Amino acid sequence: MQELTLSIIKPDAVKRDLCGKIIQKIEDGGLRIKGLKMLQLSREEARGFYAVHREKPFFESLTDFMSSGPIMVAILGGEGAIDKYRGIMGATNPAEADSGTIRKEFGLDIEKNSVHGSDSPENAEIEISYFFSKLEMVDR
Repeated sequence: MQELTLSIIKPDAVKRDLCGKIIQKIEDGGLRIKGLKMLQLSREEARGFYAVHREKPFFESLTDFMSSGPIMVAILGGEGAIDKYRGIMGATNPAEADSGTIRKEFGLDIEKNSVHGSDSPENAEIEISYFFSKLEMVDR
């Protein structure tokens, strides 16, 4: 089934000039880019995006980090895109990620793990609409 998911290349990876390498892994993994842009979140925008984690102990650290520098956001599409991208990303903790995954190759730690991806179709829809209008997505 054709599906959409959101990808965020986090500030740690953007700072280390890894966007091209990460996009290559995404495309090599069989996903297509349907929308792409670079931006920098304010602290309040990061808090809004991660509101689902507001009560968790890592919320302040996460939102500070995600607003600390530019990010690259992308809409990815393809057959089973959510699960496929989660496999390409690897486990949240780079130390536990499989060899060849983005987080194993580029992640620094559990927070600075280089990428974010949607975890469900419902969250993908919410997350994509946080960053993209319908005009900013192509059907290819």
